[in-house]
Amino acid sequence: SSRMWLLCSLLLSLLSAVSGGADSKAVTTTLTTKWADTPLMLEASLLEREKSCQRTQWENITVVCAYSACADTDQAYYDLIVKKASAMLSSVQVNMLKFALSLRAYSATVHSFQQIASNEPPPSGCSAFFSIHGEKTCDAESLAALLKTAPGRPKPYLFKGDHKYSGSNPDAPVVILYAEFGTPDFQRLHQVITAKVSEGLATYVLRHYVAKPSGNKVYLSGYGVELAIKSQEYKAKDDTQVQENDPVDEVQGFLFGKLKTLYPELKEQLKELRKHLVESTNEMAPLKVWEMQDLSFQTAARILAAPAAEALNVMRDLSQNFPTKARMLTCLSPQFFKGTLGLQPGDSALFINGLHIDLDTQDIFSVFEVLRSEARVMEGLRSLHIETPYIHDILKLNVQPSDSDYAVDIRNSAISWINNLETDHRYSSWPYNVQELLRPTFPGVIRQIRKNFHNLVIILDPTQENAAELLSVAEMFYANNIPLRIGLVFVVSDEDDVDGMQDAGVALVRAYNYISDEVDSQSAFEAVIAMFNRVAIGGQLSVGDVVKVLEKRFPYVEVSSVLGADSSYDNNRKEGRAYYEQTGVGPLPVVMYNGIPYQREQLDPDELETVTMQKILETTTFYQRAVYLVSQNHDVVDYIMNQANVVPRINPRVLSTIGLCSVDAVTCSDSLCFFLCGLSDDGYIRPVTFWVVGDFDKPSGRQLLYDAIRHMKTSNNVRLGMINNPSAAPSAETSRMARAIWAAMQTQSANNAKNFITKMAKEETAVALEKGADIGDFAGMDVALFKEAYDTPKFDFLLSHAAYCRDVLKLKKGQKAVISNGRVTSSTNGSPEVFNQDDFLLLESIILKTSGERIKSKVEQFGTEEDRASDLVMKVDALLSSQPKGEARVEYGFSIRFSFSFYRHVLEAEVSFQADSSFSPGPMAKFLDMPQSPLFTLNLNTPESWMVESVRTRYDLDNIYLEENIVAAEYELEHLLLEGHCFDVSSGQPPRGLQFTLGTASEPVIVDTIVMANLGYFQLKANPGAWILKMRKGRSDEIYKIYSHDGTDSPADSDDIIVVLNNFKSRIIKVKVQKKPDKFNEELLSDGTEENDAGFWKSLTRGFTGGGKAEDQKQEKDDVINIFSVASGHLYERFLRIMMLSVLKNTKTPVKFWFLKNYLSPTFKEFIPHMAKQYGFQYELVQYKWPRWLHQQTEKQRIIWGYKILFLDVLFPLAVDKILFVDADQIVRTDLKELRDFDLEGAPYGYTPFCESRREMDGYRFWKSGYWASHLAGRKYHISALYVVDLKKFRKIAAGDRLRGQYQGLSQDPNSLSNLDQDLPNNMIHQVPIKSLPQEWLWCETWCDDTTKRSAKTIDLCNNPMTKEPKLQAAVRIVAEWSDYDQEIKRLQTRVHERVNHTKS
Repeated sequence: SSRMWLLCSLLLSLLSAVSGGADSKAVTTTLTTKWADTPLMLEASLLEREKSCQRTQWENITVVCAYSACADTDQAYYDLIVKKASAMLSSVQVNMLKFALSLRAYSATVHSFQQIASNEPPPSGCSAFFSIHGEKTCDAESLAALLKTAPGRPKPYLFKGDHKYSGSNPDAPVVILYAEFGTPDFQRLHQVITAKVSEGLATYVLRHYVAKPSGNKVYLSGYGVELAIKSQEYKAKDDTQVQENDPVDEVQGFLFGKLKTLYPELKEQLKELRKHLVESTNEMAPLKVWEMQDLSFQTAARILAAPAAEALNVMRDLSQNFPTKARMLTCLSPQFFKGTLGLQPGDSALFINGLHIDLDTQDIFSVFEVLRSEARVMEGLRSLHIETPYIHDILKLNVQPSDSDYAVDIRNSAISWINNLETDHRYSSWPYNVQELLRPTFPGVIRQIRKNFHNLVIILDPTQENAAELLSVAEMFYANNIPLRIGLVFVVSDEDDVDGMQDAGVALVRAYNYISDEVDSQSAFEAVIAMFNRVAIGGQLSVGDVVKVLEKRFPYVEVSSVLGADSSYDNNRKEGRAYYEQTGVGPLPVVMYNGIPYQREQLDPDELETVTMQKILETTTFYQRAVYLVSQNHDVVDYIMNQANVVPRINPRVLSTIGLCSVDAVTCSDSLCFFLCGLSDDGYIRPVTFWVVGDFDKPSGRQLLYDAIRHMKTSNNVRLGMINNPSAAPSAETSRMARAIWAAMQTQSANNAKNFITKMAKEETAVALEKGADIGDFAGMDVALFKEAYDTPKFDFLLSHAAYCRDVLKLKKGQKAVISNGRVTSSTNGSPEVFNQDDFLLLESIILKTSGERIKSKVEQFGTEEDRASDLVMKVDALLSSQPKGEARVEYGFSIRFSFSFYRHVLEAEVSFQADSSFSPGPMAKFLDMPQSPLFTLNLNTPESWMVESVRTRYDLDNIYLEENIVAAEYELEHLLLEGHCFDVSSGQPPRGLQFTLGTASEPVIVDTIVMANLGYFQLKANPGAWILKMRKGRSDEIYKIYSHDGTDSPADSDDIIVVLNNFKSRIIKVKVQKKPDKFNEELLSDGTEENDAGFWKSLTRGFTGGGKAEDQKQEKDDVINIFSVASGHLYERFLRIMMLSVLKNTKTPVKFWFLKNYLSPTFKEFIPHMAKQYGFQYELVQYKWPRWLHQQTEKQRIIWGYKILFLDVLFPLAVDKILFVDADQIVRTDLKELRDFDLEGAPYGYTPFCESRREMDGYRFWKSGYWASHLAGRKYHISALYVVDLKKFRKIAAGDRLRGQYQGLSQDPNSLSNLDQDLPNNMIHQVPIKSLPQEWLWCETWCDDTTKRSAKTIDLCNNPMTKEPKLQAAVRIVAEWSDYDQEIKRLQTRVHERVNHTKS
């Protein structure tokens, strides 16, 4: 231990020398945008603009100045932004702003304007400019002239995110100013245009445009970086050395390189010290299997045991550096958890104010939106003076209407039930217990339980010709004992005395009632079926059909007494029509499942059957969850009808608004409230406040008001306010009613005012007043006071009403609307009467159910007086319901395994600065103090729609050894994806092989893509800006036209689909297409057509061509060999270059290589153009982002295998009809033209079978026994190192979609598909046949004996499970020519390196 003591004293003496500290052994990762850094001032302005309910803030922006003008350092500039923002925003919002600026969440928005400006394009010499209907200028003088001629030019397209200057006249020409806030040019042009706006001559729109973009890029955050530990079973590290600038020899903060030069005499002791420190660092001790089992419990226990203030830090540290912490965790036992915490092993989850954030579909940008919307509501609640503990209570109320479809109540006497599962004898053998739902059954089996879980109601007019079809489906359900309770509602004439002998519908109802009374409802139903069986196809039910059946079954009865005018079997006849009208379920016939109406297209008999069965199965899962809530003797139908989606009537206009909210009633209406005081009797808290908006001097406006008052008189839950929305400018003549209502509200008691206003709303009153009657005659009240208020010449209240309707409610003049607790329901102009008393009832019941009742009970706890309390309920409800309804969540589930790797999430709460007040270089992932023994691979975990690529790094990020250096990985955000789903409306199927292109007006085709059959999915590589989506010229747009689109930024009926990408979040659109009438029988993917399309030729001659001329293109297409390969890591890229060289040396035909770009290193991407030039081949880099709905692989190697096989149909342009895949570690010894032209005999692809000739390897041939032996049933097991694909055939039989479908099914099980790229095609051999290639096409030493090597056409360096020989060693030993190829490429690399350095210097 004297040695130890010496080390310690040495340590102490050295500490002074190194106290400067240094970076330790580290990996750093940064991710930047491709676009230039955007000014923070612009990003901040966008955030503030979204926040404010007042007029948009930028109108007071003249105070803002450009960076250079008012701040001399970055920090001062930032502080200025925050200070200006603090004047307008609350402290919570300022924190949000700081976070948004650190996240650079609005950089994409600013850049999207930049892209839109560059498409204009800017006139030369202008750093800010106007665009007036397409004419551009930066000369303020010429604005007036251009405005005069503007109406002759088409208006420009405005985007949803455009900043419109308020007070702009919507009918005037549109002037778009492209400028950067705060610059002198902006100030100058801004003043000119605002002057024009105030004269009503223009609509002014501002778009951000930075004339001289910065040279820096934006450093992004919001992504994760994983350093995963690689298996080193087969060595895959390249031995080529990376040129190092300055190797920092540093361990735990000691710089040994420096120490050795400072203290040369201590060289030996320093070596000892270094060794000791290395051994005591964060090395990873291997764990036993039994120690691994409870790790997650132990981790959680460790976190919970930490002091509250530290718990988050402990959790972060453990989860980020799990592999090195695992050893010290294994001493805790899981009993602690089950015992003290009652936790079961399970999922990870994040909740914000009780909202579940699904981490698989959400990223930091969507979480930021959730935080902002929560903050907005909390501040709103605070501004209503609600105390903090109550705020959390109120936030927990879920006031969003249910997502499910609306249903109507089926507990109604108008419905004649044919059967009842709970009481009918025929079901008596079925089990009665609801617990039966939980008994396991085969998938798709419908459980027969004696409960009315599933209720089908058919509402029909017996004389309509499709009545027979619907009833026969019902009969089929009944006869086959499907557990479905069936009810009928006949909608027939409801005249008082009607003769059934004249009216077939009435006859049917009376006959049905008669038989139900005499026998039972089943017999009645059978008789009805018999009546319809008499009707010819396409014919109509006649009275004769009813009479014949009745006479046959009841020969002794006098038919006319049953069917005639004074029949005593008339019950329910009128109720049927009344029920139908009151529920508002739409045109007949209507079929409802548990009260939910089916769509029209589902009423086709075949469809009806499948949809109903589907609904039964779907609902069963809902009931399985509910079993725990429903007691055994609870009435099931009551339970279903008490769900939140059940409403008294279905009025689509009412129901669709419940989710919308445009009026933040809370923040903007207080100033108006003096005229919105409700008409209510005192003493109640009324949770529903209706504001009725309309022109009360027009009959339709008065009718709406009258209906509202009538409804209010029937309900204790309602207050009523009135807002007059005049159709014309107010004058004494056009505002009699409005003034009378207002005057009564001002001067009379609530009850008198209510009675007076009810009179005013009646039509006869209006007529009398027109004729000159004195308004005082109608007033049962203090006439003098009233008259005084009525006759004042002031119209301000009318003007303020009109302004409120226009600016806040966004209504047109005279448009009617009902606002219920802040939710707006407006009539479209020219539509028939929208609203009646039933609809007020509907609105009231929905609001009470979704929010009113619960908010009221919370508000009651505050003990405020009634009127203020009713106001509070209204405002709280408006606030809560104005929260955005969550985006439609995509229903694809993933599970992320807890990974045994190092992880960093890049995220900073606010912008940070360096000591000299300049911005610090930006967020990065830092892995410090890493263990040195393992081999790491680096993965980025980015939001779904980001496509990133590795740039500029010299290191092999696939194989990171931390012996020497600091590895700095740099990535760029190459694209933001635009994803979508496309369907053909006629067939409902995705149009396989349809192509879309994305571009701009000046360059229509920048990227293109092919639609998959799986979910009609497509993806396009884009970036922030406005893009135009079209079908590709050629077969796509010859056969198809676009029918409609959803989620885009252009109106649904416009021909051009415009999509604006202006943030970092995912963007998914839906496109429906339709075949053109004359092309109805044509298919996109047919054998006969040759693509003769310039676009395809371009895609073939992209990359490096040997100067191909246009007229040679046909021949060139025929005679190019397309070769696809994937590689990752420097060693495999070295093999890949050698494989290419071996192909080029042996193949006489021109070659085009296609490489998967996603995983190539920057070194390879830089070198390949030089190699192409040297050897005269073409190449193209292709990429595809793994679709979010396809089961994700977590391990990089498996992801790359997936790319070899899963996306063959969408990676390459349609013009490529044969592709050869050649593994990177292969050496080719023959002309590959032979393989390209090999006859596949109709199979979509050909593979070589595994060799069987090397006998000593028999023990390793896993396909000879077990699963594979029985699955292949004598067929060969093929190797995936070399294959040829006939892409035409492959696409035609939808092989790609079949492979993905099978993969999706198998990959959920972690034990299946262990060699994904090879197991999948072998597994699918029965669905997608494989043509076996002759054995000599692939020789590999592991499986083939030495005698066959001479005839080998390619040699593959397969792994050898017996010897585990490293690849490099094997290559040199097995392939004679390998080293020569290797040297040849190294010489070329040296020459290129010297040339590059020479040009640099």
